[in-house]
Amino acid sequence: MPEITAADVKKFREKTGLPFMDCKAALAEANGDQDLAIEILRKKGQAISATRSDRETSFGRFGLFVGVDKPAGAIVELKCESAPVAGSEEFISFANGMAEALAKNPTVTTVDALLDLPSPVKPEMTLREQKDDMFNRIREVFNVGRFARFDGSTAGYSHNAGTVAGVLMSVTGGGDDHGKDVCMQVVAMRPAALSREEIDQDLVAKEREILLAAARQEGKPEAILEKMVEGRLRNFFAERVLLDQPYVKDDKVSVGQFADSVKMKLNKYVHWVLGESQA
Repeated sequence: MPEITAADVKKFREKTGLPFMDCKAALAEANGDQDLAIEILRKKGQAISATRSDRETSFGRFGLFVGVDKPAGAIVELKCESAPVAGSEEFISFANGMAEALAKNPTVTTVDALLDLPSPVKPEMTLREQKDDMFNRIREVFNVGRFARFDGSTAGYSHNAGTVAGVLMSVTGGGDDHGKDVCMQVVAMRPAALSREEIDQDLVAKEREILLAAARQEGKPEAILEKMVEGRLRNFFAERVLLDQPYVKDDKVSVGQFADSVKMKLNKYVHWVLGESQA
């Protein structure tokens, strides 16, 4: 067996980022073969990860890959155990790398298939290997949650102050900044739907009934009731429908009017909040 010197362990530790004693034990088991030692450490890390899989992962962020000039965009929810890790550059890079890999691979439909893709950040690794490598060094569980992909031009926004939320939006025209501003509006105002046609029509019918009954109680003439109700419904839509909401950066216009002014069409979007099954 070749002698494992302190210098050998130090050099290997610099390469892996793992604790000194873990590196020393792996090198000894691998008879000094660094590639084999790395494989040993990965397998041990996977075993440890399996025993910790039930740990709560209530922190994280949404990785994004978006752009009006890109052929596709994507969003990936990545969760971890602590806020410091969620805010680290490595974690952010990994989340965004997963989104990029998803955007460029339209056939991916499962987390396993996504993790088997090459990492855009570390092409010599798959995303799974990169995830395992992070666990080996950080010793936190990382869970991939929801993900979505849209063909064509996209915009997005990841909000990480207080509430952690992410928006991916399919757009036509406009610019990246315009799309990001609208996605920020979605996070701030949480509309229920993009357009009036997409909102729950049973909810609209119920609101119309309530408004009609209220107008009758006010003694308004039957001839003008319907017109009054339609006028009052505008406030209902302005709260719940993105295109009808006052634009937060200029409340003199609606989001729809702003989009028209920059020649941008809003097609569809997903809005997710970390820790919520739906948003």
